[in-house]
Amino acid sequence: MPSPSQFFFPDLESPDSEIDADGLVAVGGELTTENLCQAYRQGIFPWPDSHFKFNLWFSPDPRAILEFNQLRLGRTLQKVIKKNAFTCTIDRAFEDVIRSCRVAKRKEKGTWITPPMIEAYLRLHREGHAHSVEVWQGTSLVGGMYGVSVDGTFAGESMFHLRDNASKVALVHLVQHLESKGLEWMDIQMLTPHLERLGAIEIPRREFLKRLRLTQSKRMLF
Repeated sequence: MPSPSQFFFPDLESPDSEIDADGLVAVGGELTTENLCQAYRQGIFPWPDSHFKFNLWFSPDPRAILEFNQLRLGRTLQKVIKKNAFTCTIDRAFEDVIRSCRVAKRKEKGTWITPPMIEAYLRLHREGHAHSVEVWQGTSLVGGMYGVSVDGTFAGESMFHLRDNASKVALVHLVQHLESKGLEWMDIQMLTPHLERLGAIEIPRREFLKRLRLTQSKRMLF
């Protein structure tokens, strides 16, 4: 029996689904672990907007992904990795990473990483669905990223850096970890120039959903 707070998302593969040009598929629902996991399971993610009272849920078309065999490492990044200038860890400082992502400087004004989102993703982390990569210089956290793993897929959410190339190093470490588990790609939701330079691409939503289903069937464990 569904819980009172369970939110029902539309079937994106149904011709009757109403999806606007920006990929908005649903409005409302609580940021519970149950709702968040179901959203990611269906290829949907929350993207809060301070102008709206209710939670907004999106599935953009096209969708951005990173295929691991297409990851491009520039010469500078290769040198940084070779020098072992940083140390990487996984899930050692999730809260520090997500809070650092919240205050990271971006070209866009504001942030979607609102206090309710932080609390929701901290719960996801405690329940084993949200993960972080930390990049350290000595004992200082200088970069990192976090994302969500549900049913064998991984969706990258946000990254930050306090030293040049630190967020890129975090991404490389994450890719190596996911590859070791048998994953071949990850969802990055929206394409940015930064990720495009690293090899990310956009694909139609219908293709993304097919990839999602296929990857879910393999049941990769983070």
